[in-house]
Amino acid sequence: MSLDQLNATAFEVFDQRVMWSDMVGNLAGLAALALGWRRSILTWPVQLLSGLILVAAYGAADLGGGVGKQLLVITVALWGWRQWRIGRRDTGDGQISVRFATWRERGALLAGAAVGTLLVGGLFTAFPELSWNPWPDAYIFVGTLVAMVAQARGLVEFWFAWLLVDLVGVPLAFSSGLPFSGLVYVVYLFLVIWGMRDWWRRTRERQETRPVVGTLEGASV
Repeated sequence: MSLDQLNATAFEVFDQRVMWSDMVGNLAGLAALALGWRRSILTWPVQLLSGLILVAAYGAADLGGGVGKQLLVITVALWGWRQWRIGRRDTGDGQISVRFATWRERGALLAGAAVGTLLVGGLFTAFPELSWNPWPDAYIFVGTLVAMVAQARGLVEFWFAWLLVDLVGVPLAFSSGLPFSGLVYVVYLFLVIWGMRDWWRRTRERQETRPVVGTLEGASV
């Protein structure tokens, strides 16, 4: 399929055209998020495919930040795929172990998000051809990176990061002529809430099943 065919109109909704690239890329991203919820390693190759397709969609909408975000998604997906392959071997049961971030890790993620948004937003403002809506675009660009890095490390905070990205991503997608992206972001919101609940519950189960060494030693005396 050529680039022109990929960016051709699939259908129209609310007087806006939906491109094939916008639709297929976002459906793949939705599937990747669902696979991440299930802690399936397939989340990463599907995310990689989504990023490749959405590069065309954001390029057609003249959203430089969106294009850059998807190129970043592709890079981080390759790294995350490797991290989960290693993590799955380390657990011995074929599943990825999830946990809450330490306060130091949370501070690093928040600092990275704040500094990154300022830098990318400043770049988009200095070069308007990169994005017509620089600050929301920069926020989503950096927020997506933070979320994927947290996901690759198996941190529950990954879901909180996605939630914050969605709050800006929905209106930005609709105002940018990407209505299907906006609708998918709404579905993301529900998946994020359920995924957050599931990962949170798993961390509690892990803590409850962890042996208490002192208790065992006391019982044997």
